[in-house]
Amino acid sequence: MAEVYELPDTAEFKAEILERYPPKLAKKRAKQIIINKIENDDDVPEILANTRTIPGIITMRGCAYAGCKGVVLGPTRDILQITHGPIGCGFYSWLTRRNQTKPTTESDVNYMTYAMSTDLQEEEIIFGGEKKLRAAIDEAVALFHPRAIGIFATCPVGLIGDDVHAVARAMEEKYPDINIFGFSCEGYKGVSQSAGHHVANNKVFTDVVGLNDTFSKPGKFKFNILGEYNIGGDAFEIERIVADCGLSLHSTFSGNSTYDEFSSAHTVDLNVVMCHRSINYLAEMMEKKYGIPWFKVNFVGAEATSKSLRKIAQFYEDADLLKKTEEVIERELVEVEKVRLDVKSRCEGKTAVLYVGGSRAHHYQELLREIGITILSAGYEFAHRDDYEGRKVMPSIIVDADSRNIEELKVEADAVRYKPRLSEEKKASMEADGFAFSDYNGLMTEMPESSLVIDDCNHYELEELLDRYHPDLVCAGIKEKYVVQKRGIPMKQLHSYDYMGPFAGYKGAINFYKEIDRLLNCSAFKFTKAPWDESPELSATYAFN
Repeated sequence: MAEVYELPDTAEFKAEILERYPPKLAKKRAKQIIINKIENDDDVPEILANTRTIPGIITMRGCAYAGCKGVVLGPTRDILQITHGPIGCGFYSWLTRRNQTKPTTESDVNYMTYAMSTDLQEEEIIFGGEKKLRAAIDEAVALFHPRAIGIFATCPVGLIGDDVHAVARAMEEKYPDINIFGFSCEGYKGVSQSAGHHVANNKVFTDVVGLNDTFSKPGKFKFNILGEYNIGGDAFEIERIVADCGLSLHSTFSGNSTYDEFSSAHTVDLNVVMCHRSINYLAEMMEKKYGIPWFKVNFVGAEATSKSLRKIAQFYEDADLLKKTEEVIERELVEVEKVRLDVKSRCEGKTAVLYVGGSRAHHYQELLREIGITILSAGYEFAHRDDYEGRKVMPSIIVDADSRNIEELKVEADAVRYKPRLSEEKKASMEADGFAFSDYNGLMTEMPESSLVIDDCNHYELEELLDRYHPDLVCAGIKEKYVVQKRGIPMKQLHSYDYMGPFAGYKGAINFYKEIDRLLNCSAFKFTKAPWDESPELSATYAFN
């Protein structure tokens, strides 16, 4: 049940925001700025999401290429990744999210330290770059002899018509022992980076998952985590906890991951989803093709981590596993509670706003609430309606022209590998007892009453929000960071953690508590004066002869 917090004058604030927009734009933005109200059965207001940003507005969003290579495939250490496009695209996506990895031995390959690009120049933009892409693949094979190569198309590649898939097929014939595949993830495809997530899910599903039936890891209770990208070492902490519980984490999509883990991911008993938006497609397709059930989890926040571990253990219905899981939770919470209560004594009553992608604007509210911080406003950069309102609204979501740019795969049960992990009767029995599969309740159902939910919040709206409500903390991305800090407000960058981490799991919760404590109780921000306060903007008038 969501907490109740009366955020004053929200209707007045929304009206003032919309008044500055042209009428047509104001009408659209009115559907994206919602005053949260929760009715019976977690019914929430409808929100407009996954729609185009208005040209000229400084948005917090990224592009489809960023979602495909930068988010989903970026943390994979032994798939050699080539950006087909100008060098800036490849460099931008190179470790900017601080994805970490830990090869098993010193001899294991790790391509994450390299930024590989075809570095298209004006000549290739005019005459085509496929020849250069073939040469790049030849060079990559000669240097690294990889087992798999991913090719990522950027904006100019789509505009000039280079066919990365044709090149991939041709080069795969030349190097039959290497799996070579392309991603049509041109930056302009779709309305945000969400399109790139979908493109990545589709290609990993069709060209990687299911290719290896023999690779296996020791352990009895095997599962995959989808949508965990090991920013700041989050996946390392999750790996530690689940191993202590006696669970066998087969693969993580895609933090600290390998090609073998991806290609054999269909052999597990269960998928759990962390970041719903970036990878729910893959979870659904694996259930249809291989019979692997999935459900939503959250390893951000101590209480959320405990709930997630218990739910995974309950799925397997093993008494020893349940007992061991409770022992781990009890052990870990001793130190967590000690730090939490100490930090809460200094942070309770503070307020925060969060504008972060994926499920982070939802997940990190758990951590902030644990130390007594109230959420005034939150929203996503690239969410769909189901991320806000819950998956129950999916049948009513209308597929628009932008979404049709992305291939919808027709998935059927695999004739050989389809094996339902649960019978229909067993699954129905578990659901009748309250066990939720294939479900996500969304952000808004757990947001405080009367708080502001803003989809695709822009810089103008954020600055107005800061001026009106003066939150004690802002959690957002790098584009917002310095504007916020210049206003004298602490800012926590949750796309790459600002050189910190991990923030997931129990040790991550402790790290986060201490980091927020330092930010909120640091006097340096109180002495900050914004440049526009010291030197107001210049104004001028036209002169006529």
